This record gives sequence, C-alpha cells and structure tokens, in this order.
Amino acid sequence: MTRKNTKLILVYNADTGLIQALMHAVHKQVRPETYPCSLCALTYGAISMRGDWKQFWQGLAADVLFYHRDDFAEDFPELGTGGVREVALPSILYADTGGEPHVLIPAQELDAMTGVNELMAAVEFALDRVSRDAA
Repeated sequence: MTRKNTKLILVYNADTGLIQALMHAVHKQVRPETYPCSLCALTYGAISMRGDWKQFWQGLAADVLFYHRDDFAEDFPELGTGGVREVALPSILYADTGGEPHVLIPAQELDAMTGVNELMAAVEFALDRVSRDAA
C-alpha cells in the first residue's frame, strides 16, 4: 500500500488540445498498430476514459496526476521532450512529496501490454514494490 504523499504521474505520448484529441481518437481507430501512445490505447476507448481504469486509479492511495507530452515538458523540463534526462513516452512515474519523479513503468513495458487489466496489475505491483523499498 502506498502512502498518500506518493504521486503517480501518468504521461501520455500526445499533446493537449481539442484538435489533437480528435486526431488521436481517429488514429487509434483507423491505424491502431501505428498509434504512438500505448497508455492512451490502454486507458481510453474511442472518446472517453475506460470506467474500470478510472475506478482503479481513483481507489489508489496516491495522488494521481495526468500529463500530456507538452504540459509534462513545461512542468518537468529536465524529464520532458528535449530535456537533459528525457523520459521515453508514454510513461508512468512516481514521486514522494517534494521528491524527484522516477520512472515506475517505462514506455517499453506499456507498449508490450495488451489490456487495461494488465496495466492495473502492473501499477499495483510497482507501487507495492516502491512501498516496500521505502519501508
């Protein structure tokens, strides 16, 4: 079980904006094999977040923050696109309050996942590992 001062940071490999969202929705449906954001594909249907995923993250004992590629780079310039320690996207990171974010589930693991249940199990496992390591 994680502590409430833990932040789970989900970063989509997509930019913010209505036009971008529409383009991504179409891309996901028309050419899913070339869609660049496995995290989006796992957690969203055609236009909205999957209910089981939403219920899962809302039940976590952690603050969950969602970022798109562009706003992540604004808030975390060293880790964002072009940053000194650029994180491959999509990615799920964690941080304790005031601490530096660290990759919890990297892009290559997200890219290999085939469904939201696999993602939820991976998040639970990784958060349990972080919690044990911190104890």
